Amino acid sequence: MESEQLFNRKGYYRNSYNSIASASSDEELLDGAGVVMDFHTSEDDNLLDGDATSPGSNYVMSNGGGVMSTTTHLLDFLEEPIPGVGTYDDFHTIDWVREKCKDRERHRKINAKKKESAWEFTKSLYDAWSGWLVVTLTGLASGALAGLIDIAADWLNDIKEGVCLNAMWFNHEQCCWGSNETTFAERDKCPQWKSWAGLILGQEEGPGSYIMNYFMYIYWALSFAFLAVLLVKVFAPYACGSGIPEIKTILSGFIIRGYLGKWTLLIKTVTLVLAVASGLSLGKEGPLVHVACCCGNIFSYLFPKYSKNEAKKREVLSAASAAGVSVAFGAPIGGVLFSLEEVSYYFPLKTLWRSFFAALVAAFVLRSINPFGNSRLVLFYVEYHTPWYLFELIPFILLGVFGGLWGAFFIKANIAWCRRRKSTRFGKYPILEVIFVAAITAVVAFPNPYTRQNTSELIKELFTDCGPLESSQLCQYRSQMNGSKAFVDASPNKPAGPGVYAAIWQLCLALIFKIIMTIFTFGLKVPAGLFIPSMAIGAIAGRIVGIAVEQLAYYHHDWLVFREWCEVGTDCITPGLYAMVGAAACLGGVTRMTVSLVVIVFELTGGLEYIVPLMAAVMTSKWVGDAFGREGIYESHIRLNGYPFLDAKEEFTHTTLAREVMRPRRSDPPLAVLTQDDLTVEELQGIINETSYNGFPVIVSKESQRLVGFALRRDITIAIENARRKQEGILLTSRVYFTQHAPTLPADSPRPLKLRSILDMSPFTVTDHTPMEIVVDIFRKLGLRQCLVTHNGIVLGIITKKNILAHLEELKEHTEPLVTSPPPPVPSHSTDLFPLPHFCLLGPTYLGATHESVTDSSRF
Repeated sequence: MESEQLFNRKGYYRNSYNSIASASSDEELLDGAGVVMDFHTSEDDNLLDGDATSPGSNYVMSNGGGVMSTTTHLLDFLEEPIPGVGTYDDFHTIDWVREKCKDRERHRKINAKKKESAWEFTKSLYDAWSGWLVVTLTGLASGALAGLIDIAADWLNDIKEGVCLNAMWFNHEQCCWGSNETTFAERDKCPQWKSWAGLILGQEEGPGSYIMNYFMYIYWALSFAFLAVLLVKVFAPYACGSGIPEIKTILSGFIIRGYLGKWTLLIKTVTLVLAVASGLSLGKEGPLVHVACCCGNIFSYLFPKYSKNEAKKREVLSAASAAGVSVAFGAPIGGVLFSLEEVSYYFPLKTLWRSFFAALVAAFVLRSINPFGNSRLVLFYVEYHTPWYLFELIPFILLGVFGGLWGAFFIKANIAWCRRRKSTRFGKYPILEVIFVAAITAVVAFPNPYTRQNTSELIKELFTDCGPLESSQLCQYRSQMNGSKAFVDASPNKPAGPGVYAAIWQLCLALIFKIIMTIFTFGLKVPAGLFIPSMAIGAIAGRIVGIAVEQLAYYHHDWLVFREWCEVGTDCITPGLYAMVGAAACLGGVTRMTVSLVVIVFELTGGLEYIVPLMAAVMTSKWVGDAFGREGIYESHIRLNGYPFLDAKEEFTHTTLAREVMRPRRSDPPLAVLTQDDLTVEELQGIINETSYNGFPVIVSKESQRLVGFALRRDITIAIENARRKQEGILLTSRVYFTQHAPTLPADSPRPLKLRSILDMSPFTVTDHTPMEIVVDIFRKLGLRQCLVTHNGIVLGIITKKNILAHLEELKEHTEPLVTSPPPPVPSHSTDLFPLPHFCLLGPTYLGATHESVTDSSRF
């Protein structure tokens, strides 16, 4: 009776993404820890409970000509590769195991043929070198685009304050390079550069000029922000956000068509310049990773080795992400480590080499362009010449504590605001939200010189140590000989002058402003990175602490902690170093990066002796941040958006078994299976039309129920359509078999249909008593989409990636290990796979089953 029930199942036929929400009987929203987790999407990735939108899924079988044949005329051509089988649709995951097998088979064929002729040998060489060629092209494009973005962003940022009369394409600094009328104290003022007040009113000073400059600053900021969000909304919705959460999800095996496409690359490049120039509290470094990955994805289509294999393509994307960080921070080695530590899901040794080479090429191109005019890869490159002392580890660790607290606070506040955005007016009107935030930012930022200037310029000023060529307020110390005169002096241990104290107050206000605005800015529908704002917050806090320690050492040099190493007049405290350590601590607190972050900041300074302070601050930041939650900002946004991502950093400590997690459960429909040689085409068509499952276990017979293999719905429909087009004699009564040899049929039977070539003969299986800890490790390390659960060879159910994610989310709500009631002897199943929020792209907007399903940080 139970075996009969396996085939007398009922399903739900759905024909669009929108119908998933209304028709699915087992669709649930997991609301864990206040975050709505929606694990439902579309067909292939909802393996047995998804959307039936793939080609041929709604076909009507017809008489293939009515030709009668014997069993000797088999459909042997189906043993050959079938076009379309093994490919993936949008919002689906890849089969890592199948992709690796395809690549090994391709490699074996090339090696077998390369000795046949010179042409085949040339093709084998091209195949071997194609990996290096694609990463070379990716590095070249990434470096060129990064240089273009840097130059354009600097120019537009200065446009808000004025214009160069001699050459409008010069920014403020370039305009005054050739001037002979500048002074040392006012080196940034020259007749060639005119502020908007001077250009419109004819005067540079006075209340009227200040108001005019204020107004023009706000006007340009709003114009740039409006143009950026409009371009993103109309032409490329995927171009908004940082892109790193989506890159992490894509590298884990998920497919988001168009996210790394040509339009996204073009619009992201243009709007990133506009967003940075608008003055919003964001950076361009994170989106540069997205830009580089777009380049890698586009160039991979030039090489069949990568265009036809999704797993191999992700090796290119890993190298591209390294190139993106390389040009963002001028840190090639740090970029490689960032790709390894933060974004990559599969990182073999050859990918490490190619990532290193891509980062090298990208850095070389950016250095050749020299966008900052300082012969460096980044604007805020600094070098320190003062060693650090053991006592300074205390303030360094305190900065690490601040970074961890800031990171934990920012993650919780930003996620709460992004979640609330869905239920507010801002969520429905993203353009108005961007304009509103840009207006507040511009109005508040202009009066304070530290918030008015570009964030990268601010970090550069905070990192830079005081010297004879510095005219910043932060370097206005009083002379020891003349206690009233303030001047720039390279020697430390001077009493701080009025300029330093005024700068500290302004920095405190800037710190509060940056903290608040960054929370509301990250997640807007414009390209927005988080690296630079986080570093700016840490650099401000670090510089304030550095000045405090410096003054403490000056006024209390006879204290025990200063007596041995900080004598009067000696160079012992470097406030810029504290700013650098604070920047690393805050960035580490937000992203939870460790090794790659230390190397990136180390490459910024070029000094080995500061690695220990950086390591101490970054590790302290991570420990403090982990005390409030182990997820970094990118993992939090992945979970908020419902992306199907199994984080390898997350530990599974519970004692549940596979039979407690598998589908079906008691209330679910029975397990949908196929027999290896008993079905006809009509029966198979009925199964497909009556159910929405996207994969079916194949068993020996109704009586034995022993597992033979696993067949995907999409592959079945494509194979049948392909057979109908290429071969006559396939009728509705034709027998379908998955075995090597055709079953014994009557002489007048129609031609049978052989589908063995689409059958996965070695699906991953576990027993019903396998601990879920092992199952989760299998899914993480092998990148599985589904795993069958058996008992003595009999199929009981299936565990999909969605089931894993749902189970992990459910366990988070329990302080004790979750123990569920035992399943029925032969459970039913809901074999849906890991989903993305179920929406489909219709022009510039997304239509989904629920409003909450629209991803919050990167979509409209």
